[in-house]
Amino acid sequence: MARSGRYKVPFRRRREGVTNYYKRRKLLLSGKPRLVVRISNRHVIAQVIRAEPVGDVTIASAHSRELEEFGWKGGTKNTPAAYLVGMLAAFRALRKGVKEAVLDIGLKRAIRGARVFAAAKGAIDAGLHVPMGDGVAPPEERIRGVHIAEYAKLLREEGGEEEVRRRFSEYFKRGLDPVELPQHFEEVLQRIKSAFEEA
Repeated sequence: MARSGRYKVPFRRRREGVTNYYKRRKLLLSGKPRLVVRISNRHVIAQVIRAEPVGDVTIASAHSRELEEFGWKGGTKNTPAAYLVGMLAAFRALRKGVKEAVLDIGLKRAIRGARVFAAAKGAIDAGLHVPMGDGVAPPEERIRGVHIAEYAKLLREEGGEEEVRRRFSEYFKRGLDPVELPQHFEEVLQRIKSAFEEA
């Protein structure tokens, strides 16, 4: 226990390990809206948020559960899902007049090819200007889910059909063979693009 009179108790959200106030302050000083990407145990969430004196105001939001509306049958927290969610949030933000944002990954470590950067790449490809370094986003094959399809093929060769169905049970429940994920990704991507081009 600190006994000095100069000891300062950290803010509650910092004590809980939820908010890094130093990083948040730097993001707010940019004066631009934030593209906030969060990944839970099951889902990916992307929001475009503007800081106001009354508090944060959400301009646009997308959740990986919403991908089902566009026919998505794959996982809801993998790299392809993160890319699609980022694109969906960006299209909605662009419709509200937001042209640029800064990426807010919260307390996640900035690792090359991480899912948070896949979401940012989706937003950039949708037309939202988000500053991001070269080589930070995952490669195109990974965004399309080629690595998942190849893993499913390998399992099928080594462990048989039962092993594939056990590991990818959620995919099969939704009616998708994981080997077909890259083609399925392209179909859903086109549906999302056409839905916002028509509107």
